Amino acid sequence: MISDMNFLQRIIYILQNYGMSYLKGAGTTLLIAIVSTVIGCIIGFAVGIVQTIPSDKTRDSLGKRFILKFFKIILRAYVEIFRGTPMIVQAVFIYFGLSQLFGIQLGMWKAAFLVVSINTGAYMAESVRGGIFSVDSGQMEGAKAIGMTHFQAMINVIIPQAFRNIIPQIGNNFIINIKDTSVLSIISIVDLFFVHKSVAGALYTYFESATIVMCIYLTMTLVASKLLSLWEKKLDGDDNYELVDMMDIGPQLKKERERK
Repeated sequence: MISDMNFLQRIIYILQNYGMSYLKGAGTTLLIAIVSTVIGCIIGFAVGIVQTIPSDKTRDSLGKRFILKFFKIILRAYVEIFRGTPMIVQAVFIYFGLSQLFGIQLGMWKAAFLVVSINTGAYMAESVRGGIFSVDSGQMEGAKAIGMTHFQAMINVIIPQAFRNIIPQIGNNFIINIKDTSVLSIISIVDLFFVHKSVAGALYTYFESATIVMCIYLTMTLVASKLLSLWEKKLDGDDNYELVDMMDIGPQLKKERERK
């Protein structure tokens, strides 16, 4: 029956019969993308901060410098491995490999969140490292001059400024995750792409189903991009700032102090 329909009629038929399946798949895709991006950002900030810890030969002991160097090598290897291999290979390795090599049985949902999170964390680590280095070095020197430790200076002075600088990259990673979660269908996650393969395989409507899925992915990424742009603009504040002449407000401040 469906073979007798034209292209538009087949799309309408698919939406009428499988529309809810597409929506559920899109919901799964968004859930994995949102949760994994948040966890990945936390991982990225932790790794990026450790990578930027300075090593001072005059103040730090040999043991402390060795431990710091060791952790930096491990974290650098993590970043390079997960940035240099496809996510689909990582999903197969973690879901099937951990079970065969180490006897660790991960459910497909745990594996999905783990794969996307650590993949995002590797990319975010480099963004965080770059964001930290983009902050003027005088900021750190000034913080230490008033008695802050390196950790306190990072948390209270450097990271807030670096965070603003890397917001666009956070948004990019989120949009990338919306699209790249499609590879998780290889471990049977019923996301949007998995629904597409199921419907296309059952009805032999590969082009029609792909058209529907492409439109849904495009809608999700455009909406996400717009919301992130609004968030970024909100953090920027107003475009116009009114300059205040301190000579004009001086007498007013003096009167207020006298009243108090």
